[in-house]
Amino acid sequence: MEIILKEDIVGLGYKDDIVKVRAGFGRNYLIPQGKAIIANESSKKVLAENLKQRAHKLEKIKNDAKELAEKVKEIKVVIGAKTSSTGKIFGSVSNIQIADILKGEGIEIDRRLISIKEQIKVVGSYTALVKLHKEVTAELKFEVVSE
Repeated sequence: MEIILKEDIVGLGYKDDIVKVRAGFGRNYLIPQGKAIIANESSKKVLAENLKQRAHKLEKIKNDAKELAEKVKEIKVVIGAKTSSTGKIFGSVSNIQIADILKGEGIEIDRRLISIKEQIKVVGSYTALVKLHKEVTAELKFEVVSE
């Protein structure tokens, strides 16, 4: 079943993307929740016209995301964690803590857009990917130190 997304859905696609999903997922969840519409010929034509009219607005959003990516790359994030004498962290560092620190720096980024490749259990330097736009991602370097 082909649908047109009305909003960004993590793991599926971005607003105004035409994606294929299972019929049950589309009919029972996405369409009733107002997150998508069925992609028939008329809705595809309406979408094409809307995208044509919004092209310059989308370019501005993309440029803003690129500027934010440059700011994120320059930020030095230091996360303090309670550790044992060997340097192992009690618990782990997650994207929630990174989002809180960025919020303190004045950059509002949703925690779900920050992805950390490995599980952080020891003190050291790491990298996280921040997805700011469907075409713009930034690498955020952060360091975990002992409190």
